[in-house]
Amino acid sequence: MSDDAPPTVPGRMLPALNDHNRAFWTAGADGRLLIPFCVPCGVWVNPSAADCPDCDGVLEARPVSGRGTVFTYTVNHQPFNPDVPVPYVIAIVELDEQHDLRIASNIVDCEPDSVRIGLPVEVRFERQEVGAETVYVPVFAPRD
Repeated sequence: MSDDAPPTVPGRMLPALNDHNRAFWTAGADGRLLIPFCVPCGVWVNPSAADCPDCDGVLEARPVSGRGTVFTYTVNHQPFNPDVPVPYVIAIVELDEQHDLRIASNIVDCEPDSVRIGLPVEVRFERQEVGAETVYVPVFAPRD
């Protein structure tokens, strides 16, 4: 295998793309994590929605730093998806931009038993195909 070959990424269960979530799932092509932002309220909103849940304002996808901390996590030892080798970490990551701005994801590039609440992490992207479209799944890795 060539040294410059991309690493094998596990097949993940992915949602159908729509107008509300497309920016989130495709911006990783440019290395950006886009989260809906409500201009009138000045708050980030996740998961994606048509309108702000607080003021019904229009949401626009804006880039965030991709940095955060592990809010909570679990290590899964059951092979529910045969494409994802066990054990793997499912986590809720709180992004640095706003208290309570959280994203469910996987923690990668570390041993599962090294993950802890409060662990500083940063986003990485795994390229996946969904039908005829390419998506970039945000996953998180410990940061230095």
